Amino acid sequence: MLFGWFGDTLPRIKVEGPRVYLRPPRRSDQKEWLALRRVSRTFLQPFEPAWAADALTPIAYRRRLRRVQDEWQTEIGYGFLIFAVDDDRMLGGITISNVRRGVVQGASIGYWIGEPHRRQGFMFEAVQLALDYCFRNLDLHRVEAACLLDNDASRNLLEKSGFKLEGIAREYLHIDSKWQDHRIFGLLRTDTRPILGGIKSGVAGLARKKG
Repeated sequence: MLFGWFGDTLPRIKVEGPRVYLRPPRRSDQKEWLALRRVSRTFLQPFEPAWAADALTPIAYRRRLRRVQDEWQTEIGYGFLIFAVDDDRMLGGITISNVRRGVVQGASIGYWIGEPHRRQGFMFEAVQLALDYCFRNLDLHRVEAACLLDNDASRNLLEKSGFKLEGIAREYLHIDSKWQDHRIFGLLRTDTRPILGGIKSGVAGLARKKG
């Protein structure tokens, strides 16, 4: 798929559920993104790649935004931010990455939630919205996810979302400055998963590739 692009911004997409909605990041999100990441730093760092020295600076946000833009344009990844429906506050982020076509038709998802918004059900809904986008809009067959062995919250979230545990990958990702083992989960389009009512998906300037 190709999307209508507005200057150097990302496509105008909004995937909305009862309590949260997903949309691509914008330059205007910089201040709120930095504030949420700053207040959540201690909470997030054990679950993420080592933060760069400038991780909480405008330069870091612009660098991340350029990467997300490149991935959308090349159709290898689709980065979203998560917002509350009631007041538009930023809650976290979710990314559909490593999209493979052809005989695979698969991708991976990763996510983060700001510490002030944890354990309120927001991420569960965001994951369902992302999965709906994967299977409905991207026509994927399979979605994969990974979590650290001691990340019970993420494991429970994936299992609740219908993912099946497929094994342990040794030293799978370099997280918190060291190679760490991960549980690997998979979900097929045909697997049973929760039904999230009231999903709304809007796309502006949508065009499709020919052939």
